Amino acid sequence: MKKQLATWELICKSLRQNIPVMLLYVLDSHGSSPGRQGFFMAVNHAGDIEGSIGGGIMEHKFVEMAKEQLGHFATSYSIHRQFHDKEASRHQSGMICSGDQSILLYKLLPESITPVNKIIACLSQNQQGILELSPLGLRFTSEIHGEPDFYYTMQSELDWVYREKIGYRDFLYIIGGGHCSLALSDIMERLDFYVHVFEDRPHVHTLLQNSSAHEKTIVRDYSQLKVMIPPGDNHYVVIMTVGYRTDDIALRALLHKSFRYCGILGSAAKIEKMYDTYRAEGISETLLSRIHAPVGLNISSQTPAEIAVSIAAELIKVRHDVPVLH
Repeated sequence: MKKQLATWELICKSLRQNIPVMLLYVLDSHGSSPGRQGFFMAVNHAGDIEGSIGGGIMEHKFVEMAKEQLGHFATSYSIHRQFHDKEASRHQSGMICSGDQSILLYKLLPESITPVNKIIACLSQNQQGILELSPLGLRFTSEIHGEPDFYYTMQSELDWVYREKIGYRDFLYIIGGGHCSLALSDIMERLDFYVHVFEDRPHVHTLLQNSSAHEKTIVRDYSQLKVMIPPGDNHYVVIMTVGYRTDDIALRALLHKSFRYCGILGSAAKIEKMYDTYRAEGISETLLSRIHAPVGLNISSQTPAEIAVSIAAELIKVRHDVPVLH
């Protein structure tokens, strides 16, 4: 989210200083395209650049195109289909990774400063909103109810609209504020997850050191999580408290809730002991099968940083609907 914010801040600065600025946006993408739908960047007439539409020779080509178009007052926008295949009959991007993407070059006018400021405020305050691009201009609204993450339709160069839900889409709740929690917070914040850490020890030093988490909440008892963490299709939970007893309390508080992902850190022996207890109590296999345990991909992780990488990799797989096998 910091990179997105930096791009909009460059746009805002350029508009305020009357420096022509171009917004480059990936409107849609297919296959192995390096630039995914929603990737964007800004280029101004002074040569300042923020963001990315996929990198490589294609991005360089479009940056140069943007600089050239910024010198023509009449240019407002243009949409370019790019095919990442040297065998394509036309619109070759210069890359061979396969797939394709549509790139918008959109010269922003001074009146765009108002929606740009609203976008910056939205991202700065960790809120959500809807960005809209069309021949009518750049718009922003904070009304997101019922809106999809992305929407793009194009009838012609004069009749098209792109809408995107901006702000945090994925929320990670980390239960426990120890060394692994600190390392995981650092990684997941960079991956545009909203990170909320819960801990029952208010003065643990790794929690105090954690500057990556967006929120840190001290609980009296982990059973409080039952009312503190809401279910959700984009809600992820990782339980990594100080020990077996507190892990058990946290998991029992959340076991009957529906999350995109819920996992627990621990050895296979510890997990098996927990599950044996739950089965003896009559907790169904259906509920237990929804828990990722032990959490993370099996890459023989040992250090907190390695454990965090393994968990982050698993969360990314789930985020992109790739089956996770244990």
